[in-house]
Amino acid sequence: MRVIAAPASPLDGRPRLVRRAKLLAWTGIAWHAVEAAVAIGAGAAASSIALMGFGADSIIESAAGGILLWRFAGPRAASAAAERRAQRLIAASFLLLAGYVVAQALRTLVAADHPGVSWVGIGLAAFTLVTMPPLAAAKARVGRRLGSSATRSEGRQNLVCAYLSAALLVGLGANAAFGWWWADPIAALAVAGVALREARESWRGDGCC
Repeated sequence: MRVIAAPASPLDGRPRLVRRAKLLAWTGIAWHAVEAAVAIGAGAAASSIALMGFGADSIIESAAGGILLWRFAGPRAASAAAERRAQRLIAASFLLLAGYVVAQALRTLVAADHPGVSWVGIGLAAFTLVTMPPLAAAKARVGRRLGSSATRSEGRQNLVCAYLSAALLVGLGANAAFGWWWADPIAALAVAGVALREARESWRGDGCC
């Protein structure tokens, strides 16, 4: 008699997806720790408020990764309440990120800060611009398969990081080439608007990725 195997349950692969979500979160935390140290150090050396602000943003993004690890720790991995709480905490981190970026941009504009040239900062911004979108895409895929808006929202922070990297790269490059110190804070204000939109969508549980 031939035995027909029962179809696999959609939950069968959930532990593997949870492990992958946690691995991606740890990857982001590790990179943002390095990014923060390099950006703050290079920013202090070049007297660049924008570069030091980028480093502070990395600390905020590491905190968002920590929230995701909390959400998938132990019995919370299957908890709808933990999912919702993590979602709102990540939305709050988006608000913190937007507020910080706006404050730093306005401070730079008001102070008319003219930083020195930072080739380390330019290299860091270029590397982050290339690496963050694939990490965000990987988190979006895992988040969709898990049905986790919190995972997708945390991944969207990596996209915002890429936008900030682009703004920083333009600002540092324009300052190095033309002395346009104001280019970075202007671009950063636009990025803050994106972060505010993401905060609203994360709070509501919407996904744009």
